[in-house]
Amino acid sequence: MPAATTRVRLAATAAVALLTLAAPAAYAALDDTATAPSTTTGAADAQPFMETRLLFGTARPDGGPDVTDRQFMAFVDREVTPRFPAGLTIQQGRGQWRDAAGKIERERSYELILLYPAADAGPSGPKIERIREAYRRAFGQESVGRVDDRVRADF
Repeated sequence: MPAATTRVRLAATAAVALLTLAAPAAYAALDDTATAPSTTTGAADAQPFMETRLLFGTARPDGGPDVTDRQFMAFVDREVTPRFPAGLTIQQGRGQWRDAAGKIERERSYELILLYPAADAGPSGPKIERIREAYRRAFGQESVGRVDDRVRADF
């Protein structure tokens, strides 16, 4: 029994040591002022960027026809590209969410990904909100999801 107790104590000590050493490095990687390259990009020249993902549903709550690919791309050309001309990515998907009435809605969707310098986060916020509002109005949507994340990128 003493050998088992010794192994448990050794394992616990090793876990504490690992957490003590690894935690500061993990938190440092999230620091906006960190200058070390991100291990996720692998690029020595990676810079701080913001990544905003917008989630657009295509089913209309009023029962009207779904938003078509042509309508969505026209929306992107009209509302998104002028605000973010440097580039963007669009992915098609399937999603679900609970609507205001509590019903689970499943629908075809689009994920729009924007990457922009972290220094531009302040002025970009209102532009993104105008895009969200324009889509809600144009297509009668209850919501457009938004996810923001700090990343490091190199182009």
